[in-house]
Amino acid sequence: MKTLYLLRHAKSSWSFDELSDQERPLNDRGRDDAPAMGKALAKRRICPDLVVSSPAVRAMSTAMLVAREMQYPHDKIAVEPGIYGADVDGLLAIIHELPDTAESVLLVGHNPTITETANALSPTSFNEMPTAAVVCLHFDTDKWEEASKQNAEFYFYDYPKNVE
Repeated sequence: MKTLYLLRHAKSSWSFDELSDQERPLNDRGRDDAPAMGKALAKRRICPDLVVSSPAVRAMSTAMLVAREMQYPHDKIAVEPGIYGADVDGLLAIIHELPDTAESVLLVGHNPTITETANALSPTSFNEMPTAAVVCLHFDTDKWEEASKQNAEFYFYDYPKNVE
């Protein structure tokens, strides 16, 4: 059994015109929502074997704030450049290449790809996932390369307004 948590990064700031898209930080709401989601995951006794994040500042900041609440070490967060700018097929390829030694993985990325990937893998469909929302799926397989809608089970969907 493999477990995947697809997390959309928390709310980012558009206040800094001089920054590139990858450099945009979280805004105040994002800095509040990310730890709240981390606490919600920790309350479920979730601590993934692996956290993988886009290199974008807003995604890495989200990953770090969530990881802290789950007692996951910051220095173990894997940065996957391919997540930034990936389409569904690209993100599925990244998921299928995850190490089989990791039974559970939290992947932090961007919309619309996170929502589209959740819909590509889950038997349950989702409208646009809000910032800092997470979908949890279980896959009846021992190999990430076999993770698909055909062997997926929807476990939960959560978002900041639901955990406040």
